Amino acid sequence: MAREYDEKRDFIRVSVDCGLTFREATDADEEQGLARNLSGRGMMFIAPRELPVDEMLEVTITPETDVTPPLHAMVKVVRVDKQRRGDGFEIGAIIKQVLD
Repeated sequence: MAREYDEKRDFIRVSVDCGLTFREATDADEEQGLARNLSGRGMMFIAPRELPVDEMLEVTITPETDVTPPLHAMVKVVRVDKQRRGDGFEIGAIIKQVLD
């Protein structure tokens, strides 16, 4: 099936700009981050600290409006880059499981 857009990924990325919380799967302490984009398979968010690649995280994205429901999922960190501008780290993650 030919695609009529430049994006060649399996899922189109959607830009978002809303808060999220995350915690390591083995830790009870939640941390704050900022969701930047989301797709059917993964996400990119800004974290205040560097996270290890292959780390499993529990993530909750809560949009600012009630039109879109929150996303609560287990994700696996696959990429970590220092932000070019500003503090923090860009975290690329694959969604492994959507939670209730």
